[in-house]
Amino acid sequence: MNIYTQRLDPSTLNSEQQAIIDRQKQAENFLYLDFDTRQRSRFKAETQHQESIGVDLPRTETIKNGSVLADYQGNLIQIMAAKQALIEVTADNDFDLMKGAYHLGNRHVPLMLTPTALYFEPDHVLEAMLHQLGLHTQTVQAPFEPETGAYKGNQGGLSHSHGHNHSHHNQNHDHSHTHGNSHD
Repeated sequence: MNIYTQRLDPSTLNSEQQAIIDRQKQAENFLYLDFDTRQRSRFKAETQHQESIGVDLPRTETIKNGSVLADYQGNLIQIMAAKQALIEVTADNDFDLMKGAYHLGNRHVPLMLTPTALYFEPDHVLEAMLHQLGLHTQTVQAPFEPETGAYKGNQGGLSHSHGHNHSHHNQNHDHSHTHGNSHD
């Protein structure tokens, strides 16, 4: 079983690597993964040709649709976002859809945005909330590629941290304290 241990940026593949990926696409030999699996750094899976592979990546960001993985022998495999059950959210107007995005974002729900709809993994509580806001929902099958956080720049993923120290000194009072916030 091949164990894929590194991510390659698809935009930086050399001509030989790109030819390998192109042949795999033509042969429909790639790896379809749902969002939950693409968030993990270690797992076993089967390619479209039922070849068992292992993935053992450093813990960094979610594997994106179109990502290319490599093993130590130079074998490559491209990852494709698999269709999965999603809730599609639509609205009668752009403002209501924006309100829905705000409320889902406020709950830190992985959310895929399009100009006319929002998509998230099924959750009946969130669906009920959206219905109370006057939004429309339906279950669909689609690849899920949620937005990544703005804090990571173009690498993807939401990761934000900050911390600071305070020291206060005077004749009668001496204390120090540390504040640290971390969001992943």
